[in-house]
Amino acid sequence: MKGPLKIRIVCATRQTKEGFLTDTALGRSLALCRFPLVEVRLFDSNTKGLPTIYNTAIQEAVNDPAVLLFVHDDVYLCDFYWPARVIDGLAAFDVIGLAGNKRRVPRQPAWSYIDDHFTWDSPENLSGIVGHGQGFPPRVLNVFGPTRQAVKLLDGLLLAADSRTLHASQVRFDERFQFHFYDMDFCRQVEGAGLKMGTWSIAAVHESGGNFASEGWRRGYAAYLEKWKE
Repeated sequence: MKGPLKIRIVCATRQTKEGFLTDTALGRSLALCRFPLVEVRLFDSNTKGLPTIYNTAIQEAVNDPAVLLFVHDDVYLCDFYWPARVIDGLAAFDVIGLAGNKRRVPRQPAWSYIDDHFTWDSPENLSGIVGHGQGFPPRVLNVFGPTRQAVKLLDGLLLAADSRTLHASQVRFDERFQFHFYDMDFCRQVEGAGLKMGTWSIAAVHESGGNFASEGWRRGYAAYLEKWKE
């Protein structure tokens, strides 16, 4: 009889391996405790786009399946029970995240906004809770809406899925997106494959915000609109 599936954290960082453990939010939070059945696939000193990194991890899991936790290095996991919560979330949904939107509208520039003027969507459409600041406790706790909700879009700061589900559905990250819009595009692919997405209750602090309206963001937005025609 096979044992429980392990969780493999997939993270890209510009830091060295040593710097990741001391100088990033994720590294510091993981150093607090060594969870059984949790391993880290770290892409240190990275200069590649996140989709390339994440697809590499998906391919590696073909012969070594795991729950893949794609997470940014500036996310501090402050939930003592996060491995169990990830497993519970994937019993309810095929892909989970911390925050998302129950709907998607044409030309949407982010999961939380409905237009390129960065107008927030109505609260009843949003789901999730994310802390923001430097470490714990967070400077502010952003309560977007109730968690454990089915959504159409998820924030890419943390995404989790069983590698076997991704392989079976042939869902991958689109490598035309270096960083901006890779998560929006991924969610549309997940939906197109008939998979279910949802938010889940995992306590975390994000130590940075989105770099909206930058030149890189605008290039990503243009590529996203060109691909999906809306």
